[in-house]
Parts: sequence; C-alpha cells; structure tokens
Amino acid sequence: MRRGEVFYQNILAGNVEERDEGYFFTYNENYISQPDAKPVSLTFPLREEPYNSSTLFSFFDGLIPEGWLLEIAEENWKLDSRDRMGLLLSCCRDCIGAVHIIDISD
Repeated sequence: MRRGEVFYQNILAGNVEERDEGYFFTYNENYISQPDAKPVSLTFPLREEPYNSSTLFSFFDGLIPEGWLLEIAEENWKLDSRDRMGLLLSCCRDCIGAVHIIDISD
C-alpha cells in the first residue's frame, strides 16, 4: 500500500492511498471538524466517508507535472510515467497552489 498525506494550505487535510482495491481519499477527522475547513477540491466536498476510484482521482492526477518537467523527473528519479501514484508521491511534495502531498508509504 502506498499513501500520502494531503495538505491544504499547509494544514493536514487527509490521506490519499493506493490499495489492491483501488484509490482512496479520506479527510482527516480533525480537519473536517474545524468550522473554517474547506474542501481540497470541488470534486471532494467535505465528508467523513472515504472517496474511492479504480483509477487515480483526476484532481490528484492533475497535480503531476507534464511535458518537459515530467521528463526531467522521470530521468532524474527513474520514475515510470504510467505509475501515477508514484509520480504523485515523488513530484507533488512542493506543488504550486494550495495542495501538496507528502509520501508516508509503508
């Protein structure tokens, strides 16, 4: 299982996971209990139940670099462009925007 902590505006908002059954995104209980909590994306309204998908969620896939920047990451870190979760965990630690991902895989 591979997992990443999802931060929104530098606050731990939840976890994204890749399991045998697919991909999951779950909000952190402490995060959603805050009165000023905001969803990390319009596609992930705040809720306690995990989101599930057979493929990596489009929102997270959209954080992965493209083009020449992806080529640099693939060459320097020996990454496979088809391993979307691996790319997310490796390349999205310091994203432009409000969301970033920290690898906490087993």
